[in-house]
Amino acid sequence: MAKVKIDGRMAPGEWAGARHITQFRDVQPLTGKPGSLPTEAWVLSTPKGLAVAFRVTQPPGVTRTHQRTRRDEEAQVDRVNVMIDFDGDGRTGYDFTVALSGSVIDEVITNESSFNKDWDGDWKHAVSEDAQGWTVEMLIPWYIAPMRRATNGQRTIGLYLDRVIGSTGERMAWPTASFTRARFLSDFHKVTLPSYRQSLLAVTPYVSAVHDQVHGGNQFKTGADIFWKPNGQTQLTATVNPDFGQVESDDLVVNFGAEETFFSDKRPFFTENQGLFDFGLLIDNSQLIYTRRVGGPADDGSGPADIAGALKLNGSIGDTHYGVLSAQESGAAGRTFDALRVSHHFQTQTVGALLTRVDHPFLDRDATVLGVDHVWQPNAAWTVTSNVVGDTIRQRGATTHGSGATSVIQYEMNPRWTQQWLVMHFGKSLDINDFGYLPRNNLNYVHWEVRRRFTDLPASSVYASHEWRWRIINMTNDQGLTLQRQFRIISNNERRDGGSDFLQLNLDAPGHDDLLTRGHHVLRTRANANLYAERSLPRHGAWAWDLSASVSGNDLTGLGRIGYEVEVLPTYFFTDSLSITPGVSYTYQPNWLIWQRDNLVGSFDGRTLELDAALNWNLSERQELRVRLQALGLNARVRQAYQVGADMRAHATTQPVEDFSLRNLGFQIRYRYQLAPLSNLYIVYGRGGYALEPLLTSTGTQFRQSFSLRDSEQFLIKLAYRFEL
Repeated sequence: MAKVKIDGRMAPGEWAGARHITQFRDVQPLTGKPGSLPTEAWVLSTPKGLAVAFRVTQPPGVTRTHQRTRRDEEAQVDRVNVMIDFDGDGRTGYDFTVALSGSVIDEVITNESSFNKDWDGDWKHAVSEDAQGWTVEMLIPWYIAPMRRATNGQRTIGLYLDRVIGSTGERMAWPTASFTRARFLSDFHKVTLPSYRQSLLAVTPYVSAVHDQVHGGNQFKTGADIFWKPNGQTQLTATVNPDFGQVESDDLVVNFGAEETFFSDKRPFFTENQGLFDFGLLIDNSQLIYTRRVGGPADDGSGPADIAGALKLNGSIGDTHYGVLSAQESGAAGRTFDALRVSHHFQTQTVGALLTRVDHPFLDRDATVLGVDHVWQPNAAWTVTSNVVGDTIRQRGATTHGSGATSVIQYEMNPRWTQQWLVMHFGKSLDINDFGYLPRNNLNYVHWEVRRRFTDLPASSVYASHEWRWRIINMTNDQGLTLQRQFRIISNNERRDGGSDFLQLNLDAPGHDDLLTRGHHVLRTRANANLYAERSLPRHGAWAWDLSASVSGNDLTGLGRIGYEVEVLPTYFFTDSLSITPGVSYTYQPNWLIWQRDNLVGSFDGRTLELDAALNWNLSERQELRVRLQALGLNARVRQAYQVGADMRAHATTQPVEDFSLRNLGFQIRYRYQLAPLSNLYIVYGRGGYALEPLLTSTGTQFRQSFSLRDSEQFLIKLAYRFEL
């Protein structure tokens, strides 16, 4: 076998014996027709990993995009994707993206078409270009993911390859599969390749230093991440005294509602091979394992908890996959988090179970949650995904139990028409939030959705495709109260210039809000409507734009008073590697209902001005400088105080409710230098603050004063280097 050198240049004979693929067809728009430009790929199994090469024809008359992006940043650029399901069973996939500029994205794919960019893998790539096109070579090591044992020296994987033309948005793929359909992972082409064994032991020690500019003092930490894959079926990840400093910054969020805000997790230990533990409940961001709980606010109120160590084991025995996750926080109030996952794949079905347990010594509380999930694909048209969840909570001698269940049925009648039925039940006592995330319980939800795809549009049309969705929603609680009855229309349109349009109209019948007063009486809400529109204009010349706007009524007076939000996100490119985005949004919320105490709420007219600006300078494939500035000013003028009565109506009251103003700031300068794969030097400066005042000042004043906030100010240096032993 010829030795493949990953340099972006396909030497004569280098790819001898590789599978040669040329049947690339359009999947964006989803016509299934041959792509407009020739694309070729070669796939070769080697002792060092799966090698893939692309030869992309793109003559001088077709615009090329050389924009350089930071890792995992999406942009409308020329790129190729390799997506691999190493077990070929449609459960977990990995996406490896390389752009013409050499920028990369890597993601984990679960639940057919759910992509998660939090994971970063160690793999090789190289790009070269000439007058007629460009070439990409990639090498994905066998140790990058756990996979089942090979049979007779052969391994069958699921494989999907595609190529995107940045200037038009056209995506051509092999096979003709699309993540816009009910199935994606399951539609990967099954490829049988020679199997090779590859082991790896990697240790990534780190050292970090933080200087507190506000309170003074320095903090030094050391620790290490350990990755061991003795064979293809087993993978062990451990972390000792992990550092979760502010290398990544969360978005600013102002939340006066009853539902908790969800944040993603970029911490390496919790993103490495986490796909097996993905157990969602179909409602927004719900999951039985929400890793931000680990190291979150301590039970004794002392601030973020420190993590002494954590361990994760992934493996497989035949068609059965298993995983063990355990994390221990330090100190007397430190919590213990444990999880056990098992999943077995049959010919047309997958059945799994996830057991979690959290011990809270400070609260004298332990929480155990058991979930069972099932996926059934009886034929090419039907996919049924279901799960059942139960919990047992013991706290200070008292025990409670809760349960829930969800199911989604998808029927793809033909390439144009699809139907979906979704049913959810979360009991009033269901509580998975010790380790998981569920925005609310006491919920019964059902919807029916019909989709229609239009792809055969005339060549003269500015649009490449349209997708329309019509959805009917009914949501109640366990007391039989109607929370929502809604008719929804969604239009998603792809344009031939690579841009897109999105439109959503929600029409709501009268309903009830049972969360507003946190358990003190329910509020009957008015008929309402919401219209949201979004337009994406990809880069042409020096500018790219994202624009969005929405108008809506409110729960108190329905469409009697209309609120709105406008957001403008322009990006100016000084060069292909240096850009600035001065995003601005303005929101007006009339009759904004905010809970005060008991059954007392205030109706406010709220105005918010927010700046979300970023400067990105990708100096090279190894170096990047990012400046992120978020500033927010908000004021809320009280219109009336109300008490929500037993009759579910808001009754005006003279109880005092005050105007208020708010400002918030988040600022970060981050420099990253990649010393080697998964080895980085970070230099970070961060500053932030939050101020809530019981007085009314203008939104502009609060916005301007937000820049003087200085609740926290830190300077961080972190060095992490990966040693492969």
